[in-house]
Amino acid sequence: MEETAVKQKKKTGSDLIIICAVTMIVLGVFMAFQDTVEGFAKDTGIHILLRTVTMALLQFGTAGLGITLVALIRKESFVSFGLRKKNALKSIVFCTLSYVPYIIFCLATEQIDSYMPFQTVWMTSELRQSNFAVGALGYLIIAVAWGFFEGFNYVVISDKINKLLPVKHRWLNWGAMICAVMCILIHGMIGVTMEGIIEMLTVFIAIYGMLVTKTVTGNAWGCVFLFVFLWNAF
Repeated sequence: MEETAVKQKKKTGSDLIIICAVTMIVLGVFMAFQDTVEGFAKDTGIHILLRTVTMALLQFGTAGLGITLVALIRKESFVSFGLRKKNALKSIVFCTLSYVPYIIFCLATEQIDSYMPFQTVWMTSELRQSNFAVGALGYLIIAVAWGFFEGFNYVVISDKINKLLPVKHRWLNWGAMICAVMCILIHGMIGVTMEGIIEMLTVFIAIYGMLVTKTVTGNAWGCVFLFVFLWNAF
């Protein structure tokens, strides 16, 4: 029994290494060619769908490809990580509540002008001005890459960290804690001013809260909902 647990931890550790390695490789490529990539994404001479698909593939590479490869290698279903009907509404409600402190912060600092899912994604504004078919398809691609996979990526990574570092107390969640710190670092939200520190804390609460909610409810749809309808929406 103990030997099986050790083997399982080794597999989980290997899974996390694969996910991190894939993410770092894609991020490295993006950073090496950042000016070229950004120029391509904003070049209106190239069809908007081609630019959207290309950027979505890059986004998927940083938040989705790693967990997808691991799922294929281990023959794991995404459903096993909480994509089920049971407790879906409860998961959505509590994940949304975890985001409220960040919304209050944005309102207090006058950072919210309007609400629109994915409005901070480069191609969104242009897609809104396209015809219905192009706009709808482009928005769907963005929703999958920047919404579903970015939110679900944290779920899988958090679950695997918790298998590696299990805790008995439901509110002390190492996976949620590490993923929240990852999110802050990736999005450059490291606070040095009082306002920056408050922003960092509210983002930490949002990510930690949604992942603890997933652990408690066993449902991951709330995490996906948060990234589809709230993250990048203000």
